[in-house]
Order: sequence, then structure tokens, then C-alpha cells
Amino acid sequence: MAFNINRRTALTGAAALAAFPAMAQDKKVIIGTWGGDYSKLLTKNVDALMKGVECVHAEEQADPRKAKMMAEKVLRRGTVDVQGLSANDMFDMSEQGLTETLDYSKMANATNLIPQMKYPYGIGHIYSGKVVLYNPDMMKAPEGFADTLDPKHGNKLGIIDIQRQYNMVAAALAAGGSVHDFEPGKERLIACRKAGARIYPSNEAFAQALKTGEIACGIMWKARAVQWQNAGIKVETVAPKEGVPMYVSGFVMQKNAPNKEAAYAWLDAMMAPSAQENFAKDMGYNPTVTNANVPADLQKRIGFTDEEKKRLVDLDYAYMAKTDVANQDWWNKSFKG
Repeated sequence: MAFNINRRTALTGAAALAAFPAMAQDKKVIIGTWGGDYSKLLTKNVDALMKGVECVHAEEQADPRKAKMMAEKVLRRGTVDVQGLSANDMFDMSEQGLTETLDYSKMANATNLIPQMKYPYGIGHIYSGKVVLYNPDMMKAPEGFADTLDPKHGNKLGIIDIQRQYNMVAAALAAGGSVHDFEPGKERLIACRKAGARIYPSNEAFAQALKTGEIACGIMWKARAVQWQNAGIKVETVAPKEGVPMYVSGFVMQKNAPNKEAAYAWLDAMMAPSAQENFAKDMGYNPTVTNANVPADLQKRIGFTDEEKKRLVDLDYAYMAKTDVANQDWWNKSFKG
């Protein structure tokens, strides 16, 4: 799947604010989100636009938040208004009947949303692609996933635990499988683990290992690599020849959100050009609206060439949702164990 993102004149913050529903003033919106840098950047770039609205972050990893959404399904009013989730998790929560079907006419900034990011049950906030990362001082540039997920790297290969699903996608593509079938990649992952591949619990731990030279290569979103480059870590990226799996992070509104008016206002602010531009600068992810004005030099670093865009691969969210429990069990018991 390729994106044709055209730049238009960016709206000013004041103009964007004028479009937000007035009824949301003097109210509170509760945002379920990951913690760390992402939550801080939401405060800086989105919450700051919500004049007169108290923005409260309920910070946890995605799985506990999803479980809480399921537990609250029987309640007339839930405890969270909008939830930050990956695209496959947004799909999963929609299938469970836990998300509101969005009325895009209530969000002025939605007119500039890339069509592929306009789901009935959620909105794409930012996107990037899964690429190969490597230290050029420690190894030559790999061509793709097969060159990276290779036992020959031994303990110089790092694998991020919380990126389980996407590592399985990459391994499947490396082994000739597809986004519709992860099974072919499991043998490759086991072989890498037996050869000494290191497993890191978080993106931050993986970055530290790259910084110290404990590992030489791994797989991660291009946007994160840009952040680490900005932080002075010696790392380069390659768009895998086997295909570049896409990552979309977005937001859904809970079906039983306690304040839907404020939730719509916050979602509209999330799509404001200024918020999207600042996320590109601060976090290295691509905007999902067409009127975000990203500097050309930054776009070159965070985006993909026309040839690389042809290799962008959308994920099979239905397959991932259907097989997630079994694949998580395999990951924990067979791969990590």
C-alpha cells in the first residue's frame, strides 16, 4: 500500500482551535495511552490545543488497557474516553464491540485525513514502517529481514519483546511467508534465539544496547531509528527488500465513553496540522493528514522513497486478532522460554 501525501498550507493553531466543538469547553477528557515519551508528546502537541478542557492520561501498556475495556463493556459509562492503540488493536476492539462508530462530520480536521487512516472505528494518528536497523561500524548493510534475522549474528542480534507481533511478521516475510501466515517464520526465530539473539523488554532497552554496541542489528520502526539518530546513537536503516510492514498508531473512542463531546474535540485536535507537524519533528513518524507541512529534509529522513513506498505492506488485522492468543503463547513458551 502506498500513500500519496500532498502538502497544503498549514492551518495556524488558532484556526484549528476555532474548529473544535465549543460544547467541549470546561470539560474533562480521559485519554488511555502508553506512558513515556508518547504521553509527554500528546500533552505538548495535542492537549495544549484543548483550551478549557482538562486532559487526563490513563497510562498503561496496550494489553492491560484492552482488558479493562473488555471488563467495562457491561457498564453504561466507562472510565476512559479515547484509547491509543495500534491499528490491529483498534480492529480487535472494534470486533469486540467496544468502540464507537465515529461521526467524522463532528471533526473539522478530518477533511484532510488520508483516506487509508479513516477507519469507521478509529483514526490513524501517525504511521511508519518496520525496517532493519544496524550499526555501520559493526556490520555491512543488510538487504532485508532475512539478512537480519539470521543465526550468524549470534548475540549481536537484538529482538524487542513488546514488538512480538511485528517481529513475527518480519520473520514470516524473511522465510517466504506473508502477513496472512506467521508460521513459516517461527523456525527462523527459534534458530536465532538458539544462536544467542538477545531479547529486550522495551524499545528503550534495545536502544541502550545499540548505543553501547552490545548488539549490531535488529528490527524496529523507522521513526524510532530517527529518534535514536537524533539522540546520537550510531544506527542506519534499510527498507527491507521483502516488504515494509506498516505500523499505524491511532485512537478509538470507547463505546461507553463518559464524555463523547470532549472526546470528539480531542480527536479533532489530534488531527490539527500543528499537532501532526510537531509529532513528525519530535517523534519521527509520518503525519496522517495531507495539510501537515513537514520540512523536506525531515520528510526525507522519516519517510520512504517512491520505490520504497511500493514495498509498503498493510497488515492483516483480522488474521492477527484471530491468532494473537496462540501466537503469544508460542512466543512466551517456545521462543522466549
